Amino acid sequence: MARNGNGRGDIAHDFLGSAQIFASAVEEVVEKRILEESAGKQLTLSQFKLLKMVALTDAQTITDVALFLGVSNAAASKAVDKLVRRKLLRRAEGQPDRREIRLSLTEASRRLLADYDEKKARKLSQIFNRFPPDELKRTAHLLDRLSAELVNHHHSPDEVCLQCGIYFREQCLVRQLVKRNCFYQRNKSQQPSTPILSEITSPEK
Repeated sequence: MARNGNGRGDIAHDFLGSAQIFASAVEEVVEKRILEESAGKQLTLSQFKLLKMVALTDAQTITDVALFLGVSNAAASKAVDKLVRRKLLRRAEGQPDRREIRLSLTEASRRLLADYDEKKARKLSQIFNRFPPDELKRTAHLLDRLSAELVNHHHSPDEVCLQCGIYFREQCLVRQLVKRNCFYQRNKSQQPSTPILSEITSPEK
């Protein structure tokens, strides 16, 4: 798309630039910084997100993990094994299908996630309470629509995972576009109490 100085192409590039800056700020300030405060150098961000996936979803196969992380099945299996060795995950083969796995958190990983969630909620409250709730809802709804449209232009939308559950979303954006039996379903019994997140991410009815 060519930039023409005052057309939609220019607006699109400016919007994507702002979105990228925001995403980078979230990763650096909200995710990496708070993770380091909670776990030191113990975990990478990718390993941490894998723990969150186990806490919030019903993933049952290495393929699920690979799709979530955006890596090969072999790399996903290694990632799981590494966390198992560090006693942050438990892994058991499914019965009767041994291709399925049962991943669960350990007491150590549960404490780590709880500490992270507490610090994250405090940080988000400090930041987002400065903005009007209606404005945040409208912005979140617009971002959802744009994300869905971008995925719809992917050559294989069913292979895309936006990691919706980690951000406490009720519905997967990708499932709204393609008929996919997505594993990424939040366990209702484990739903974290994070009011500010539900406020700023729920699309308008």
